[in-house]
Amino acid sequence: MPDRSGHIRTEGAAPGWTSRHRPPEQSLFNGIYGLVLASALAAALDPAGEEADPGSDALWVVFTALASAAAHGYAHVIAHRASADGAAVPSRLRLVLGEWPLVAAVLPTVALLLGAAAGWWAESVAVNVALLFNTVALFGWGVVTARTAGYGWPSACRAGTMDMLIGLAIILANALIH
Repeated sequence: MPDRSGHIRTEGAAPGWTSRHRPPEQSLFNGIYGLVLASALAAALDPAGEEADPGSDALWVVFTALASAAAHGYAHVIAHRASADGAAVPSRLRLVLGEWPLVAAVLPTVALLLGAAAGWWAESVAVNVALLFNTVALFGWGVVTARTAGYGWPSACRAGTMDMLIGLAIILANALIH
């Protein structure tokens, strides 16, 4: 019987697409984190009234994403080291490299900023499009995450909307600050 209630599926429910193509929880977390990071950086690095430098801004977005991914991965290493449960510990490098979705999530913002650096459009246009894209992507990630957890479409769309509100908050803050 299909899930129409919007609640978590029961054990007997058909697995569907989401269980066959389930992304790891860490990838979902890092993807959402990377989108929020990219949006906040793009908004912060585009100050009103100053000369635009989208190439430098793109480098800062990449550098910050790499530093955040490395710090988050290293925090996992420290947590595993401090753990006394005796479980097998993945390699330290694998823990750090497992943060790649955070870096991948900032790439659309970086591409838009590099397009502005190439003169294809203004940096303010790149930032506005990046903020809009990231907000829509947050909705998508929220829906995928909820569907992966077994929620029905109504609940998944509510979850996506809640994630999208983070992006809308960044857009609002950007508009108010500039």
